[in-house]
Amino acid sequence: MDVRSSVLLGALLVGLCTATANDKPPVNQVQFPPTYLPSGEVMYKQYCAACHGADAKGHGPAAGSLKTAPPDLTTLANRHDGKFPYGYLSDVLLLGPLAVHGSAAMPTWGPIFLSLDKRSEVTVRQRIKNLSDYLASLQVGQKPRDHETL
Repeated sequence: MDVRSSVLLGALLVGLCTATANDKPPVNQVQFPPTYLPSGEVMYKQYCAACHGADAKGHGPAAGSLKTAPPDLTTLANRHDGKFPYGYLSDVLLLGPLAVHGSAAMPTWGPIFLSLDKRSEVTVRQRIKNLSDYLASLQVGQKPRDHETL
């Protein structure tokens, strides 16, 4: 075998090894099924905790930089006549902050979730349900209640 053939064979082997390596995910990478939806707790930590705090009381690391302090989400039910406000929360998440919610600094999550979920409104509503159920479980002095479908 001449030098040229050896170089070509070596290049072919390197290319083959590289292609094979790219087909396999890195060892530490977690792969989720296409239908995976995160739990409400996971979404809260990812999207809400920076402003509302890990304990949902409104004291997240970014709260100090906001013009309007984020509300304490553990008292939503108390502020809505003792009943957890699933409809109100769904509206805020889908459409953005309402005048009574406070600062427009809160992102409108509906369009963001739609882009993440390939424009599936059913999936977006399930995300919001998961997040709402998690927040309902954090209510101070309240037991989480069943609610109608969002």
